[in-house]
Amino acid sequence: MNDENEALSISLFSEILIADQLARSRLGRVLPKGMELSHFSVLNHLGRAGLERSPAQLAASFHVTRGAMTNTINKLEMAGYVHVRPDWDDARRKMVAISPAGKQARDAALASIIPIIADLVKELGADRVRAALPVLRELRVKLDAAD
Repeated sequence: MNDENEALSISLFSEILIADQLARSRLGRVLPKGMELSHFSVLNHLGRAGLERSPAQLAASFHVTRGAMTNTINKLEMAGYVHVRPDWDDARRKMVAISPAGKQARDAALASIIPIIADLVKELGADRVRAALPVLRELRVKLDAAD
């Protein structure tokens, strides 16, 4: 790799990491009281999928350890946002589903973050955002395949 490609690589990942940190901070500040971004992410995943998932499936989806996902699920269950039940086919496993309260919490979180994201897209320009998405998706796919 030549020096120009190395500098480009470092700039790309620096911008992605800084943008990720800034987005997490900004969105985290407007989430409903007591909700963390990881909680919203799991609720949003369960709400969009409309299906139950095992903790292992959720951990794999979010590229976190099973322990980290179990911690998140436990917090969501204590808040009443998810239901956890034994897997009827394998009693060693559990299944997680979003509860009605979890759907309401997800909707409240979406209502608080959508204006921020929509304003950013408006400022950047929808055409520029649309043009960036394929590159970001391909980058995500390539990074995922490297795991």
